[in-house]
Amino acid sequence: MLICAANPCLKKQRLAVMGDKGKIIIGLLIFLFLLTFPFWYGRGKSASLPPLSLDTPEIKKLTTKKCLAPTDYMRASHMELLHAWREAVVREGKIFYVNPEGKKFAINLSRTCLGCHSNKDKFCDVCHNYAGVKPTCWTCHLVPEPKEGKP
Repeated sequence: MLICAANPCLKKQRLAVMGDKGKIIIGLLIFLFLLTFPFWYGRGKSASLPPLSLDTPEIKKLTTKKCLAPTDYMRASHMELLHAWREAVVREGKIFYVNPEGKKFAINLSRTCLGCHSNKDKFCDVCHNYAGVKPTCWTCHLVPEPKEGKP
């Protein structure tokens, strides 16, 4: 039997295959949409930073509300500072830190940092939860307990 392009049966088969072309394209578009959805859905949106509570009795007492380093540095690099402090205390026996302005601070997480930022739940934990990090400070240091009358 001779098969040629003019055969009406072949034309119907070819048309059936070509008719599925639209379904295939729609299926591929739906697949690509579902595959890329997580990437473009949040594009251009950023989660706002959580508000930090600086409302502690120690900070209220300060005339100049200034940390041992600039706020931007502390937000971005406080962990590096704490690691450097740990190395200085454990390896070198240093117990004081002098900031770039020449002011001297005791290298002590509990007294220096948490002396002012006594509201661990509203200060430390808010940012760490937002960033999805679990600091290891509390594997060695005691977790500060909230004191009566202090937030």
